[in-house]
Amino acid sequence: MATRTLTITLQPDWRAALRTAGRRAQAAHYQGETLNFETAALFFSHLTERRWAVIQALLGAGAMSVRELSRRLGRDVKRVHADVTVLAELGMLERTPNGGVLCPFEDIHVDLRLRQAA
Repeated sequence: MATRTLTITLQPDWRAALRTAGRRAQAAHYQGETLNFETAALFFSHLTERRWAVIQALLGAGAMSVRELSRRLGRDVKRVHADVTVLAELGMLERTPNGGVLCPFEDIHVDLRLRQAA
């Protein structure tokens, strides 16, 4: 697999999101990965401004230690480690065997649609 892409969606019906991801997975070639949030509040609680900065610093930078990442961001190591843990649990970051962290995606697309309530 040459490059990985991630699409972040906001869809209240998680079953429909799962069905859509299943259909895409059955395609003959890689279609990218999807991370769905059921509500905007859930999206913004997990992907804060500081966590986006972590992702931005790692995007295309390759693997680095949390200490080096903290130095580049000008933040406390403990706080960056906490943000890295949340982002790794979401699947947006991956840990390396030697204890480093990396963002495996070349492209991250956020697809949010707001509609008038019915």
